[in-house]
Amino acid sequence: MERKDLELITRLADNNSEVKILWEEHQLYEKQLEKLEKKAYHSPEELRVIKDLKKKKLAGKTKLQSIIDRATAEG
Repeated sequence: MERKDLELITRLADNNSEVKILWEEHQLYEKQLEKLEKKAYHSPEELRVIKDLKKKKLAGKTKLQSIIDRATAEG
């Protein structure tokens, strides 16, 4: 995400619990993915988990982006 978006997320998270939860989940998924993707070999279960985490992360990022877009449009 761009720096301005990150700053806006930080500001919005103070007043919007949905943004706060989405951002915390995004960061959690990112950490979990980094840990799993560092491994040289992935079991089929790990590959499934990686795929699921990526889907969840993308869904959350999409929601965050729509909130950011609305907040930006409102000024």
